[in-house]
Amino acid sequence: MYRLMIETSFASAHQLRGYKGKCENLHGHNWKVQVYVTTEKLNEIDIAIDFHDLKKLTNDIISQLDHKFLNDVFPFTERNPSSENIARWIFESLKKKSTEYNITVSAVTVWESETASATYYEELK
Repeated sequence: MYRLMIETSFASAHQLRGYKGKCENLHGHNWKVQVYVTTEKLNEIDIAIDFHDLKKLTNDIISQLDHKFLNDVFPFTERNPSSENIARWIFESLKKKSTEYNITVSAVTVWESETASATYYEELK
Protein backbone atom coordinates (compact mmCIF):
# COMPACT_ATOMS: atom_id res chain seq x y z
CA MET A 1 0.00 0.00 0.00
CA TYR A 2 1.22 3.49 -0.87
CA ARG A 3 0.30 6.67 0.98
CA LEU A 4 0.93 10.12 -0.49
CA MET A 5 0.43 13.57 0.99
CA ILE A 6 0.30 17.08 -0.42
CA GLU A 7 0.07 20.32 1.50
CA THR A 8 -1.50 23.57 0.41
CA SER A 9 -3.17 26.56 2.06
CA PHE A 10 -5.83 29.21 1.88
CA ALA A 11 -6.87 32.28 3.85
CA SER A 12 -10.38 33.04 5.02
CA ALA A 13 -12.51 34.46 7.81
CA HIS A 14 -15.28 32.85 9.82
CA GLN A 15 -17.19 32.99 13.05
CA LEU A 16 -18.56 30.06 14.98
CA ARG A 17 -22.29 30.26 15.60
CA GLY A 18 -23.37 29.23 19.09
CA TYR A 19 -19.82 29.32 20.44
CA LYS A 20 -19.30 31.17 23.70
CA GLY A 21 -15.87 32.75 23.51
CA LYS A 22 -13.55 34.68 21.22
CA CYS A 23 -14.26 32.50 18.19
CA GLU A 24 -17.88 33.64 18.05
CA ASN A 25 -16.49 36.94 16.76
CA LEU A 26 -15.41 37.45 13.17
CA HIS A 27 -11.77 36.38 12.79
CA GLY A 28 -9.49 34.90 10.16
CA HIS A 29 -6.95 32.16 9.65
CA ASN A 30 -4.24 31.19 7.24
CA TRP A 31 -5.38 27.58 6.95
CA LYS A 32 -2.96 24.80 6.05
CA VAL A 33 -4.49 21.75 4.35
CA GLN A 34 -2.89 18.31 4.15
CA VAL A 35 -4.45 15.72 1.87
CA TYR A 36 -3.58 12.03 2.18
CA VAL A 37 -4.37 9.48 -0.49
CA THR A 38 -3.65 5.77 -0.74
CA THR A 39 -3.39 3.21 -3.50
CA GLU A 40 -2.36 -0.39 -3.80
CA LYS A 41 -1.13 -0.09 -7.38
CA LEU A 42 1.04 2.31 -9.30
CA ASN A 43 0.24 3.41 -12.84
CA GLU A 44 2.18 2.52 -16.01
CA ILE A 45 5.00 4.94 -15.10
CA ASP A 46 5.18 3.70 -11.49
CA ILE A 47 3.46 6.58 -9.69
CA ALA A 48 0.15 6.68 -7.83
CA ILE A 49 -0.81 10.18 -8.99
CA ASP A 50 1.28 13.13 -10.03
CA PHE A 51 1.67 15.38 -6.99
CA HIS A 52 0.92 18.33 -9.27
CA ASP A 53 -2.43 16.77 -10.27
CA LEU A 54 -3.36 16.05 -6.65
CA LYS A 55 -2.49 19.59 -5.62
CA LYS A 56 -4.49 21.03 -8.54
CA LEU A 57 -7.55 18.94 -7.59
CA THR A 58 -7.24 20.18 -4.02
CA ASN A 59 -6.63 23.81 -4.96
CA ASP A 60 -9.66 23.78 -7.28
CA ILE A 61 -11.75 22.84 -4.23
CA ILE A 62 -10.23 25.22 -1.72
CA SER A 63 -10.35 28.12 -4.19
CA GLN A 64 -14.05 28.24 -3.26
CA LEU A 65 -12.96 29.14 0.30
CA ASP A 66 -9.92 31.33 -0.33
CA HIS A 67 -10.31 34.94 0.78
CA LYS A 68 -13.96 34.39 1.62
CA PHE A 69 -16.16 34.76 4.69
CA LEU A 70 -16.86 31.06 5.18
CA ASN A 71 -20.24 31.61 6.86
CA ASP A 72 -21.47 32.86 3.46
CA VAL A 73 -20.21 29.79 1.52
CA PHE A 74 -22.42 26.69 1.23
CA PRO A 75 -22.51 24.34 3.16
CA PHE A 76 -21.23 26.64 5.91
CA THR A 77 -24.33 28.76 5.58
CA GLU A 78 -26.07 25.81 7.29
CA ARG A 79 -23.19 24.09 9.10
CA ASN A 80 -20.67 25.79 11.39
CA PRO A 81 -17.41 26.54 9.54
CA SER A 82 -15.33 24.72 12.16
CA SER A 83 -12.00 23.11 11.34
CA GLU A 84 -13.73 19.74 11.64
CA ASN A 85 -16.43 20.61 9.12
CA ILE A 86 -13.97 22.24 6.72
CA ALA A 87 -11.82 19.08 6.76
CA ARG A 88 -14.87 16.93 6.05
CA TRP A 89 -16.09 19.17 3.23
CA ILE A 90 -12.68 19.14 1.53
CA PHE A 91 -12.48 15.34 1.98
CA GLU A 92 -15.92 14.73 0.47
CA SER A 93 -15.35 17.19 -2.39
CA LEU A 94 -11.98 15.67 -3.22
CA LYS A 95 -13.38 12.14 -3.06
CA LYS A 96 -15.91 13.10 -5.77
CA LYS A 97 -13.31 14.81 -7.98
CA SER A 98 -10.64 12.10 -7.78
CA THR A 99 -12.66 9.22 -9.26
CA GLU A 100 -10.66 9.16 -12.52
CA TYR A 101 -7.48 8.31 -10.63
CA ASN A 102 -6.58 4.99 -9.02
CA ILE A 103 -6.41 6.56 -5.54
CA THR A 104 -8.49 6.66 -2.39
CA VAL A 105 -8.71 9.84 -0.35
CA SER A 106 -7.80 8.58 3.10
CA ALA A 107 -7.67 11.75 5.22
CA VAL A 108 -7.74 15.52 5.16
CA THR A 109 -6.17 17.59 7.93
CA VAL A 110 -6.96 21.27 8.29
CA TRP A 111 -4.70 23.42 10.45
CA GLU A 112 -6.17 26.69 11.72
CA SER A 113 -2.93 27.57 13.54
CA GLU A 114 0.51 26.05 13.96
CA THR A 115 -0.71 24.12 17.00
CA ALA A 116 -4.35 23.23 16.24
CA SER A 117 -5.75 20.97 13.54
CA ALA A 118 -8.68 18.70 12.74
CA THR A 119 -8.56 15.57 10.60
CA TYR A 120 -11.46 13.90 8.79
CA TYR A 121 -11.21 10.34 7.51
CA GLU A 122 -13.55 7.44 6.88
CA GLU A 123 -13.00 3.96 8.22
CA LEU A 124 -11.97 1.53 5.50
CA LYS A 125 -14.48 -1.21 4.94
